[in-house]
Amino acid sequence: MKLANVLVVGGGGREHALAWALAQDESVGQVHIAPGNPGTAAVGINHPIDQTDGAAVAALARQLAAELVVVGPEAPLVAGVADAVRAVGIPVFGPSAAAARLEGSKSFAKEIMAAAGVPTAAARYCTTEAEFAAALDEFGPPYVVKNDGLAAGKGVVVTSDRAQALAHAIECGQVVIEEYLDGPEVSLFALSDGTSVLPFEPAQDFKRVGDGDTGPNTGGMGAYTPLPWAPAGLTQQVVDTVIQPTVDELARRGIPFVGLVYAGLALTSRGLRVVEFNARFGDPETQPLLRRLKTGLGQVLHAAATGQLASQPPLEWGSGATCAIVVAAEGYPGTPRKGDVITGGYADYIFHAGTALNEAGELVSNGGRVLAVVGSGDTLAQAREDAYAKVRQVSFAGSFYRHDIALKAVNNEISVGW
Repeated sequence: MKLANVLVVGGGGREHALAWALAQDESVGQVHIAPGNPGTAAVGINHPIDQTDGAAVAALARQLAAELVVVGPEAPLVAGVADAVRAVGIPVFGPSAAAARLEGSKSFAKEIMAAAGVPTAAARYCTTEAEFAAALDEFGPPYVVKNDGLAAGKGVVVTSDRAQALAHAIECGQVVIEEYLDGPEVSLFALSDGTSVLPFEPAQDFKRVGDGDTGPNTGGMGAYTPLPWAPAGLTQQVVDTVIQPTVDELARRGIPFVGLVYAGLALTSRGLRVVEFNARFGDPETQPLLRRLKTGLGQVLHAAATGQLASQPPLEWGSGATCAIVVAAEGYPGTPRKGDVITGGYADYIFHAGTALNEAGELVSNGGRVLAVVGSGDTLAQAREDAYAKVRQVSFAGSFYRHDIALKAVNNEISVGW
């Protein structure tokens, strides 16, 4: 079917990638983005509204006669924007506020996993200093402390310093403290219509800010796909033991999950374990994944939004590999420097996240993660080389990036013990 108007809600790198991929779909007419950014303006029409205002988003969708609304970020999902749009009868790709608690509350996610029999780390939900201390002592180092609510990918502290772990717990107030999981981590996305699921290929992202996985956690400094080291049958294993049981449990509770289930996984020495769930496309994995996707994005998102996912064939992928490198602003993941003029920011396969236009119309930095630069190639090594060659064409004062994205995979230094 033809989708004359599709509205993407959000203004980050993930939304730029979604808008770009939708614009590549021949069945999609016009792509609209609210609020968007300077990058999305090159592939669609930006509408400057508050992305967390459900009534405003629903009104805009009606005004545009949108046939599909795609809600990108977690904040509007948790705020109920998808509910507001559904209430006016427009198909929405994005879970309800109730279902988005899968990401919005770590304790709720643990409750769902326990009920569904999904393998995950042992954990304790804590709200007092005494509980924090007891849980830290129970699990021992390395300590894993997670803010129970949304924290833009920066609410997790993993450290061998007990004092630092305790301080983070006290600062957050409500946390989940859990056992440390060894082994490489994997991200797996799957579309869901509330009943059926349709998986993407796995990707791997890099959370720490510095080379060699040093420094604090971030929203992600880079990602690549596919994973040459992944065990055979991993995707189906994750669908069967993690994603489908989770979707089934949410449906059993009367809160069907319609949207993107993101499973963050650890391939531990004791088997597969869920590290976290997100309720939307992950950033920066979305950028390299959509660069490889051959299936028309608009059609499958509409199928998920309208309960028709079971009729869709498996997603089709291009050959070769893709690799994304995040170019960040000085100070990230703390308080980033803003307002620096960017050169080279409008090249192909550069997705904007923290950008804006200054009064002179120049592209400037406006956030922590400023750009995601995606390279491609027949092999992962070639994709990585292509990405870094493109990164070197981008510059702004104080910018930095990791130099080791996908390096261990290229050097065959990642292994799974099963």
